[in-house]
Amino acid sequence: MSEQRSTNQSDGGGAGPRPEPIRFFGTTWVDHDGGYGVRRAGVAVGALAAAVAGALTLRLAHQGLLIAEVGGFVNTLVIAMFAVCSAIAFRKTWEGFTRRLTGAANPDSLRSVKVVGFVGVLLAYSLRALIEAPGEKLHREEYDKARTQYQKRRTTRTGNPAARRPKPRRNPH
Repeated sequence: MSEQRSTNQSDGGGAGPRPEPIRFFGTTWVDHDGGYGVRRAGVAVGALAAAVAGALTLRLAHQGLLIAEVGGFVNTLVIAMFAVCSAIAFRKTWEGFTRRLTGAANPDSLRSVKVVGFVGVLLAYSLRALIEAPGEKLHREEYDKARTQYQKRRTTRTGNPAARRPKPRRNPH
């Protein structure tokens, strides 16, 4: 709540569009305040640690398949499935930071791929946090566009038209 109040004071005290919060960052991405740098470092390290933990868990699961002697085909299929899903999840997550995904690439349609390829999602978050808050570029473009449109609408119509004084008439003689 206090984050929104502080960012709105810089653009007119609450009037106009409000920035959309980003997960783990709220609206601190607008002015890079409120521990923005610490949060970025935390997201980068946390996502990388979670990716490593997830990879170790997958390794443990693979060892379970080896102990169960399910066969080379199943082992290869499981490894290929996690590798392909992680690659697709990484790519789609990375693309989602710079543009809104629509159609077949809708985040809802990719949810199962991202769950299986969770290591790719975590790596994308970790790498993107080294550059900016994940999704900051997209949110900033949309927020700046909304602010520009708001200012344009606000300056084209000022005041109450009915309260305007009539323009003095020029005498044709």
